[in-house]
Amino acid sequence: MTVPGRASGEVIVVGGGLIGLAVAAALAERKVSVTLISERRPGEASPAAAGMLAPSVERASGSAHEFGIAARDRYPSFLDFLADRTGVKVPLNRLGILQVAITEKGIKGLKKTGLPTSRWLDAKELRELEPALSHGLGAVFSPDDGAVDNTVLIAALEKLCTNTDRITRVSDAVIAVDPARDSCTARTESGARHTARRVVVAAGAWVGKITGARLAQAVSPARGQLVSYSASPLRHVAYGPRGYVVPRGNVTIGGSTMENVGFDSSTTASGLKKVSAASEEICPSLASAQRSDAWAGLRPITPDMLPMLGPDPEHPSLIYACGHSRNGVLMAPLTGDLIADLVTESPLSRDLSQFRPDRF
Repeated sequence: MTVPGRASGEVIVVGGGLIGLAVAAALAERKVSVTLISERRPGEASPAAAGMLAPSVERASGSAHEFGIAARDRYPSFLDFLADRTGVKVPLNRLGILQVAITEKGIKGLKKTGLPTSRWLDAKELRELEPALSHGLGAVFSPDDGAVDNTVLIAALEKLCTNTDRITRVSDAVIAVDPARDSCTARTESGARHTARRVVVAAGAWVGKITGARLAQAVSPARGQLVSYSASPLRHVAYGPRGYVVPRGNVTIGGSTMENVGFDSSTTASGLKKVSAASEEICPSLASAQRSDAWAGLRPITPDMLPMLGPDPEHPSLIYACGHSRNGVLMAPLTGDLIADLVTESPLSRDLSQFRPDRF
């Protein structure tokens, strides 16, 4: 249900990207009344992403790495849940990820950093697995990683949240939160005030602009530019020395830059040239394919590239679910689960100590 004005519920979720939608869906599944307040903005990371599920490649340390693995492994059951509730089947690629060595130096580096769960493929094995990578000297193969079609995932979550009676949608932008002892109020651009027992801030790259969400000031935007090709020479997600390529249906997505340019979500000739070169270095046949599209998204980056998950220690009515950096798609379903655990005071299935919002 969508409403234009004031609303209230047990929990207010601020932000309508993958994290906000997953949190709202998880809360509603626990029979919690939710008001989801969001407004579409150019450069949102969720629709712009390539959808990689790559905790074995873009890995963290300690319990944060274990969290990433658990987040990846949450996907099959989560997508089954979405299909059951909405009829939307979200494409999931779990064929594994290849980190391709282009040089002898690359071989040494990749062999040194491979996880026990990965294995080394020599040039012959790589060529047999992916003929389009026959120029590669070998690759680290992480068999459980892959990618999800994040655009279809967003559509499925949007459908679920729109059709769920326990979720009230409000189209507005939250500009401030005012946490009190037993409640929290969200104020919007339209002048409305929405009060609930808890407010969850999940506003992506813009979360640091919300007055009163003091710890979210550690989150800043980082632009990533991507391209797509009208060709599908690969079955596996592949990383190279300077980027990655992701097969999605009849196209291949190449990415990505990491630029500190504020909230500018435009593409640049130099950025797209860099991304194209990195993609074609991984998969040379893309050089002769037509580049069909180009775009940019704004990732919500924290200083340590880890998310902020949990309540403000001084204001427990305010909960942070933001700053997922490069891993928002990967971590969205599990983040929803854990924020729902926090709100309903259920036992946590994961250690969140590395994600404390007050660590900076």
